[in-house]
Amino acid sequence: MSVNLALAALLGAAPLAAPSGVQAQPPRRVGVWLTNSPSPLYYDPARIERAVAELAAAGFNTLYPNVWSRGTTFHRSRWAPMEPALVKANPNLDPICRFTQAAHRRGLEVIPWFEYGLMEPADAEVVRQQPEWVLQKRDGSTGYAMHGRTMVWLNPAHPGVRQRFIGLIGEIVQRCGVDGIQLDDHFAWPVELGYDPYTRALYRQATGREPPDDPNDRFWMRWRRQQLTNLLRELRASLRQLDAQAAAKASSQAKGKAKAISPAHPTLISLSPGPFRFAYNHWLQDWELWAVGGLIDDLIVQNYAYSVEGFAKDLNQPALVKARGWGMPVEIGILAGFGGRTPTMATLNEKVRLATARGHGVIYFYWEGLWGLHAGAEGAGARQSAFRQLHQSLGRAAGPPPPPALP
Repeated sequence: MSVNLALAALLGAAPLAAPSGVQAQPPRRVGVWLTNSPSPLYYDPARIERAVAELAAAGFNTLYPNVWSRGTTFHRSRWAPMEPALVKANPNLDPICRFTQAAHRRGLEVIPWFEYGLMEPADAEVVRQQPEWVLQKRDGSTGYAMHGRTMVWLNPAHPGVRQRFIGLIGEIVQRCGVDGIQLDDHFAWPVELGYDPYTRALYRQATGREPPDDPNDRFWMRWRRQQLTNLLRELRASLRQLDAQAAAKASSQAKGKAKAISPAHPTLISLSPGPFRFAYNHWLQDWELWAVGGLIDDLIVQNYAYSVEGFAKDLNQPALVKARGWGMPVEIGILAGFGGRTPTMATLNEKVRLATARGHGVIYFYWEGLWGLHAGAEGAGARQSAFRQLHQSLGRAAGPPPPPALP
């Protein structure tokens, strides 16, 4: 049995085709992450429309707007509260749908970015109401100091957490015709966690023993990683079911018409992790297994090394080199600018050249680092023109990668 088939059998997913000779690569993505923090973008319809128009003109073909931040959404949800600043500005604005409508008019894809994944503020309502959902360290503590707040992680093995997580994503992808959903390094199980009563009992039931004191015990790591994989597999199955329902609805609406309507394309699952060894050893993310097993459709590996030399070194990590033969879009996340760290356009040009020479697309973090709040000393106008020229020099793809076929 081939490695691809063996992994697919383990995951219960369709395997990717094994590469033979030179494999045709999908069209290249040129994308950007957009977020509300720190940025005024989400709170003004005119800003949203102008931003999408500028991005389309500069050669971008994929947008990744943040849709899940600090335990809140950017729309009215049955699962979580709305982001407070949006409530104050205009609770009816619906920025994600506005991004999607503006992008689709210009032929761009929109893949909302589920930024905070399984992480919640320690004072979130769901944490107060469901404390048994929260993962614990060996000493019983739960908090992590991250993003200026104390955060906790919900347990991917708990059925209540799984229902809420999948419900939130299903709600997002159904609302306004987005092209997929993106998970990142917060779709994780931090390796120090798993000593809460629920996980201990589940582990005892599965293995007949207590979790080891060492959180880096390889069997203990592998067991927890499998719980995260199971959640991703359940998400994949749920989205396929929603896709099938959408296709059936479209087919029903087409009856009696002369021209048949093709089924809606399947919802894409994108993943944006860090380098593989760090992702596996610290976050229990086995993104190589997930990609080869057909649980994700789009892989963006974050490479935020500031120097060109460090960036080039990170491009040669073994899992990323192998990923070029998986027959799926593989992009590199590049720091465009944030806070006091805004690379010059000469540095960005060289990083993009290095990434695309290896067959990768590029996704920039983040919108305000292109030609916005963090445009740096070069200024907005010069950088906007430079990005347009850079992407034209790549031989801009005719469009984003085609969606995978419905099963």
